[in-house]
This record gives sequence, structure tokens and C-alpha cells, in this order.
Amino acid sequence: MGILQLVALGLVGGILVVLIRQTRPELALQLSLVTGALILLLLMDRVVSVVVLLQELAQRARVNSYFLDTVLKVIGVAYLAEFSGQVLRDAGEGSVAAKIEVAAKVIILVLAAPIVVAILELIGRFLA
Repeated sequence: MGILQLVALGLVGGILVVLIRQTRPELALQLSLVTGALILLLLMDRVVSVVVLLQELAQRARVNSYFLDTVLKVIGVAYLAEFSGQVLRDAGEGSVAAKIEVAAKVIILVLAAPIVVAILELIGRFLA
């Protein structure tokens, strides 16, 4: 699905949310969630193709798959935190959204720590 179709879907969903919010705010939030989830689902085939490409490149470069897997997990955590934060802000829960984003940053730090250690060890071997 091209960008124009995704933008059209987003605009239609957004306009419907604005119209419905006036009379049924609880339904508006659900419609917003469905619209966002549908857009993400329609993008999944492209995401999968990029992941497959990165895996092939990592294999050719003989990069440890652990590092690529970690980078992909970090990207996934960042996207999920952003999506959930925006949904919560739409629902008027900015405080909870901020806490999810902080939690995601901590998780990213924990996921990235082994890579940072490996890089520092590599630098140490070059300097020794």
C-alpha cells in the first residue's frame, strides 16, 4: 500500500474520530486505535522485507546475529512506545504516556548495554 492510500486512510479515520468524539467520545478512542493499528498492519509487509534484507546483509558481513536482533528489538520498543504514547495522549493520559516513554528508554538502555560492552572491549583490544 502506497503512502497516498495510508494518508487517505489516516485522514478518513481522523475525520471520523473528530465527528464521533462530539457525541460518543468512548467510541472515538476505539476508532482511533483501530485506525492506527490498521495503518501499522498495512505496513507490516514492508517492515518484514526490510528485516529480511538486514538479516541477509548481516549474514554476508558475518555480523553476529545477536547484534542485529538487539537493534531490531530496540527499534520495536521505540515504535511501540511511540504508538502507545500517542494513543494515551489522545485519550488525555499524557502522564501515563510519559511514563511509558521513560520505561521504553530504560528497556532500550538495558537491551543496548551488551552491545556497548562489546564495542568497549573491541576498542580496548585495539588500544592494547
